[in-house]
Amino acid sequence: MTTENAARPGQRDWGSWQDSWDRQQGWYLPDREERFRVMLDMVEALVGREPRVLDLACGTGSITQRVLERFPRAETVGVDLDPALLTIARGYFADEPRARFVTADLTDPGWPGLLPHASYDAVLTATALHWLQTEPLRTLYGQLADVVREGGVLMNADHMPDESTPRINAAAHLFDRERRERARSAGELDWAGWWQEVTRDERLAGPAAERFRTLGDPVAGDHADGEVQSAEWHARTLRDLGFAEARTVWCAPQDGLVLGLR
Repeated sequence: MTTENAARPGQRDWGSWQDSWDRQQGWYLPDREERFRVMLDMVEALVGREPRVLDLACGTGSITQRVLERFPRAETVGVDLDPALLTIARGYFADEPRARFVTADLTDPGWPGLLPHASYDAVLTATALHWLQTEPLRTLYGQLADVVREGGVLMNADHMPDESTPRINAAAHLFDRERRERARSAGELDWAGWWQEVTRDERLAGPAAERFRTLGDPVAGDHADGEVQSAEWHARTLRDLGFAEARTVWCAPQDGLVLGLR
C-alpha cells in the first residue's frame, strides 16, 4: 500500500482494527483458527446451536465474532477491562443486537454481578487468562463454576506448556521464533507494533492512554510473573471446583484448549 492510499490516523474503520488484531494474534498463533473451530465444534456438540455465550476477557471480540457468524441465533456477552480493546469491540459490533459488552475486572470478587444474565451455556476465553497468577486463576475458575449452567461448558484456550518434555519444548520454541521473525520481516505486526498503531488512531489514543495509566503498559511484561499452568493443572482444577468432567480437547506444541463440563 502506498503512502497516498494508506488510511490516515482516525480514518480506519472498526473492521480494519478487527482484522488487524486477528493478523497480529495470528503472528503468534498460526493455528488460531483451527483452535477456534474446535472450540465452536464443542459448543455445538454439548450445548447446541443457540448458545448464550460469555466471551471472557474478550479483547476486541474475536470469539464473539466467530460465535455469531457460526450460530445465527446465539447471544453473546463480552467482558473485559481494557478500554482500548473494548472501544474496538463496541465499535465493531455497534449494529449487532446479539452482542453486548461489559467492563469488569475479573480479579474483583463482585464482577459476576455486572453480567446481564446469571448463567450461560458456554463461557469461552482464548489467550487471555495467562495474565493471571495461579491462585487468582483458581479463584476465577471457582466463580465460573457458578456462572456456567448445569450441562454447560467452560473452555480456555491458552499457553499450557508441558514441562516434562524440555527438548521438545526447546525445539518447538526455536521453530516458532524463526517463523515469527520471517513474518516480521514480511511486514507483520507483533504485539508491540500493534499497540503503537493503536496510539496513532485519534479514536483510540484516549482509551489507550487510560489503559496504560490504569492497567500498565501492555508491552512491558507478563502480568503473571512467569506463572503458566499446564493443561493437566487446568483440567484437574476445574474438576476440583465443581465441573463434572474436564480435559484437553485440542493442543499444539505450546498451547492447549481445555474444556470443563458442568
